[in-house]
Amino acid sequence: MWARSLFLLLFALLSTVSMASALGLNDVINALEIPFKATATKDRGTPTSGIYDFQADFFQESQIDSIDRVQRGRGEVSFKFQRLNLVDAPLAMFRWEYREPTDQEIISDGRTLWVYQPDNRQVIESDISQAAGQQSDNPVSFLSGLGNLSRDFNIRWGAPNIDREGNYVLELEPRRNSPLIRTLRIVVDRNAVNDYVENNRTGEYFPILATMVNDPNDNRTTIEFQDIRVNRDLSESFFVFHRPAGVEVVHPEETYPGFQ
Repeated sequence: MWARSLFLLLFALLSTVSMASALGLNDVINALEIPFKATATKDRGTPTSGIYDFQADFFQESQIDSIDRVQRGRGEVSFKFQRLNLVDAPLAMFRWEYREPTDQEIISDGRTLWVYQPDNRQVIESDISQAAGQQSDNPVSFLSGLGNLSRDFNIRWGAPNIDREGNYVLELEPRRNSPLIRTLRIVVDRNAVNDYVENNRTGEYFPILATMVNDPNDNRTTIEFQDIRVNRDLSESFFVFHRPAGVEVVHPEETYPGFQ
């Protein structure tokens, strides 16, 4: 009985490895990039179907090397990509709503960033319009430039190149020195890759299941996405902070340097 179970387990693992080796690196990169390219369309079920917004539950773990400390959080994230033209990276609007370890909201309409801490009755408001205009040249803002990852990063297989569920793992390194990213690891949904390879179709699945950023100071931030919903037609007003009565507005002295 044990021998048969072990044989089946090894067969399953070898089948997964064979499938990964049969797929080329470019297949996985294309499944990741095409839904976010400027030329993506809203026609579902086509080879160039795009993803224009998404919502998901998230879990975040940050390991701070200098103080040997781990911070964890979870909540809901929403993103909207507004394509202004066929040249620049899309304008990224986002809303991170933390429910653990404390309530906090990080909201941006692509031009202004709000960090709201209800317990402090305070919101930090920053102008990021200059940074937003430079997103296409900034590999740090990879969630805004998903359609140009192969332009901004050197991409190779991760080690290992698949996870336990058979999803594909990529290792990315910025082509230019970045103060915030040394390496970026992305776990790509096998369903998105299979849909691209087998059906010549994109946009049905959000391709990113998890990311892990290592910075030059050996700090690491991992984000895992669950219950991902794509193309919800989220309104632009959802990404504007509406200040509650009695909440103080704080303007930092320096403008926000980029998306982290």
